[in-house]
Amino acid sequence: MKAVRRVDQFYLLKQLPKATALLCKKGILIDASSSWLDIFGLPPQNNDHQIKVFPLYADIPDLKKKLKENKSFSLRHKISNHNGTGHFKSHFAPWFDEKENVIGTIIQTDNITAEVEKEQQVEWLQNILETKVEVSKTGWWEFETATQKLTWCQETKRIHQVPDCFEPTTVEAIEFYKPGYSRNKVSMLFHKAIENQQSYDTNLMIITFNGEERWVRVTGKPYVENGNTIKVFGTIRDIHDEVMAENKVKEHQQLLSTLVDSLPLNVYVKDLESRKVLINKGESNYINKSKEEIIGKNDFDLYNEDTAKISREEDIQVMKHLTPIIGKETAITHNGKTTHFLTSKIPYFDLDGKVCGLIGMSLDISSIKKKECELRDLIKITSMQNQKLIGFAHIVSHNLRSHSANFSMLLEFLKSENDPTERERITKMLSQASDNLLETLENLNQVVDVNTNTSVTKKPLFLKHNIVKVLQNFSAFLNKNDSQIINHVAEDIKVECVPAYLDSIILNLISNAVKYRSPNRKPLIIINAVKSKEGVLLSISDNGLGIDLEKYGDKIFGMYKTFHNKEDSKGFGLYLVKNQIEAMGGSITVQSDVDRGTTFNVYFNEES
Repeated sequence: MKAVRRVDQFYLLKQLPKATALLCKKGILIDASSSWLDIFGLPPQNNDHQIKVFPLYADIPDLKKKLKENKSFSLRHKISNHNGTGHFKSHFAPWFDEKENVIGTIIQTDNITAEVEKEQQVEWLQNILETKVEVSKTGWWEFETATQKLTWCQETKRIHQVPDCFEPTTVEAIEFYKPGYSRNKVSMLFHKAIENQQSYDTNLMIITFNGEERWVRVTGKPYVENGNTIKVFGTIRDIHDEVMAENKVKEHQQLLSTLVDSLPLNVYVKDLESRKVLINKGESNYINKSKEEIIGKNDFDLYNEDTAKISREEDIQVMKHLTPIIGKETAITHNGKTTHFLTSKIPYFDLDGKVCGLIGMSLDISSIKKKECELRDLIKITSMQNQKLIGFAHIVSHNLRSHSANFSMLLEFLKSENDPTERERITKMLSQASDNLLETLENLNQVVDVNTNTSVTKKPLFLKHNIVKVLQNFSAFLNKNDSQIINHVAEDIKVECVPAYLDSIILNLISNAVKYRSPNRKPLIIINAVKSKEGVLLSISDNGLGIDLEKYGDKIFGMYKTFHNKEDSKGFGLYLVKNQIEAMGGSITVQSDVDRGTTFNVYFNEES
């Protein structure tokens, strides 16, 4: 019966689903389950062939020693068979008989290859995570809602500068954030992550265990099951150095921007397509648009086509041929106003040394150009005045010398003459000579007054009104000479003029037209005026004797130059008119045909 029971027991052993083997004290296999034999690739057990077990566990060198201790223990080991090498876990326990005597060893072996591979994968992932944490200086944290347990990794503890043994609570963790905005913000975000399942990612400031203020980037993501937040997992990274560096860059950028904006010139940077990618305040003010409206635009978007074409051609020259433009004078018309610039453009290179655009600078020199024009005009006027002064000096010298000689001669006659009648005649001649000298001096004073009065004040005057006023004051003379005046000047035409000069110019030109009338026809004087951008053109035409311009053209406005045999001709009126109109920035020209008439064209400058 015992034998049958023994056979049944061994047969039962062979069918066990778990790999099991029985060893004697010498380590010889007594029997084993089929699954155990399969693990080692052994054939079914028989009594003709004894199998020693110790060689099967060659990677467990102390196995024999451990078995002699008659204690249970477990070991992990590898087994190689026809299926390859696998990972296994064997449990060794003493085998007792009915009398509790140790008669051998019971072995149970489990195939844990899949488990080991998973452990290796987890370990590999853990190593990757630790490497990333170490490299990126990013720590992680985990909060379990059920247990209210908060876990920090070593990097998170390092960031907070706490001991490795520190185990924080949520309250303690939140109190690390700087009071005020950072602490309030993280409290709100953490609460929303749990209650509303909202993830977050933000930059906040903490105060470490050692009292340092540090910027950190903190994230949190809730894990939800059945609508409930099970845990919140997040990361924390020390970004203090990055923030400080970024703030430093911003400070430098702000300083540079302030400096560039403060420069008294327009500064801009263009890309390869001539689009403006950076401008200063001066450029923005000139274009009269905000920086946001200008960035990304090219010159065709901002200026007229002609100006844009010229600018683009310059840009291509600078960027393609790497030829800088330095101090080039340009004139740009924008919004109807022309501005003169001194422009420079230089190539702009990236870190690889490749041209990526250009830097442009334009200095507004409009005021300088205006001063240059004023200086040229002043030089021109000064030159003209010098010429006039020389001519005037000659005239004064000649006239006074003539009067002086006449006086000397008459005085000599008076000294040598004894006849009372003749002496009376000479005395009358001296009186007439004195009157002529006074008239000459008066004329010369008028010329001096016109040429030396540099601060003449021009006023806007209605031209027709002043013409009518002169004609009224001159009506007796005009009626006496049966003169006809046709005034075509419009009521609304204004001229910028010195009132006294305007009256003098009109009076002299009309009186000359009557004075030098033709004996064959009644005097006809036609007055016209035309307004243009440059100013006003006043024309006074007559049908009088006319002037031979080929003969007298270069002398017509000279002092004391006469061209007709008239007793009252003094040759001073036209000279005075020319000086008066030029003193006001205008000019006068003449057209004339002998015995047909003369037209004087007076150009009034509109500038005050």
